[in-house]
Amino acid sequence: MDFTEILRFLAGQPLLALAAAGIVASVVGGMLRRPLPLLGGLLRGVGNLGLLAAMLLTIAQVTRLTTGADFALPQLGIERQSVAGGETRVPMQPDGHFWISASVNGVKRDFLVDTGATLTAISPATAQEAGLKANPLNRSVLMRTANGTVEAQLAVIDELRMGNVVAREIDAVVAPGLGDANVIGMNLLSRLASWRVEGKTLILVPHHPQDVPG
Repeated sequence: MDFTEILRFLAGQPLLALAAAGIVASVVGGMLRRPLPLLGGLLRGVGNLGLLAAMLLTIAQVTRLTTGADFALPQLGIERQSVAGGETRVPMQPDGHFWISASVNGVKRDFLVDTGATLTAISPATAQEAGLKANPLNRSVLMRTANGTVEAQLAVIDELRMGNVVAREIDAVVAPGLGDANVIGMNLLSRLASWRVEGKTLILVPHHPQDVPG
């Protein structure tokens, strides 16, 4: 891999690029501390700030993906996630799973509601047809599937409607290893006021239930 390819790769990985720039600045600053103490100290400080920023952004995004806690930074295109609407009841299907018909940016698809899945996952075909936005920090994650570990690109769903529930700016992964399947994961369910199973019915209850226009 030549220098041009390295730069092209880093351009697609902003957090990694920020961390790499921080390391370079810190190293160069350390080398210049004796001959040029002021410049060396400044570069080391800038480098340390870059590394700290990369670490904090990574932690914040992991927290946003894996818990109900939210993190928004509109300046970087990371909008606050919201889930609104009214109670939705999902009947168990003959296969023993909860399937729900949902609309992703206006594209209708069937979703498996999987409380064991950390992230909401979208098939590449659905992502392309729905015009999913790439994650502003252009991150990817490794996912374990039946076919082994695959790299899945993080994306953002502008609007996902399922029953009476409407979720906006929800993080998702575009997972090639899932084939044509689409999955509602805990990163969306955890943003509900509650969800529960009564008999053979899954009940989804958003915070502050309200009528959401179609």
